[in-house]
Amino acid sequence: MQINITGHHIDLSTALQEYIHNKMQRLERHCSEIMQLHVIIEPEKGGVKAEATGALKGERFFAEAVQRDAYAAVDILVDKLDSHVTKHKDRLTDHHSR
Repeated sequence: MQINITGHHIDLSTALQEYIHNKMQRLERHCSEIMQLHVIIEPEKGGVKAEATGALKGERFFAEAVQRDAYAAVDILVDKLDSHVTKHKDRLTDHHSR
C-alpha cells in the first residue's frame, strides 16, 4: 500500500508522519487490496482537519475528521476508514451461500 501524507499550511513533524503511517497499516490488516491512500492534514477553525482518500479495486473511498489535536483527528479518521474497508469487504462476501 502506498501512503502519501501531505500538510496544507502546516508543517508535519516526523513523529506525526510516523504515527499516521503506523495507524494506516491497521487498514491493511483488514483488506490487503488497498492500492493507495492519500492523507491531508490542514488547520481548521477550532482545530485540525484530517482527510483521506483511498483506492480499492474498483472503488474509491473518502473520510474526514476535525478535532483539536492532530493525533486525535488521525485516530477518528482511521476508525472511519476502517469502517469503509470492512463494509467493502462484507459487500464482496456472498453471505447466502452455504
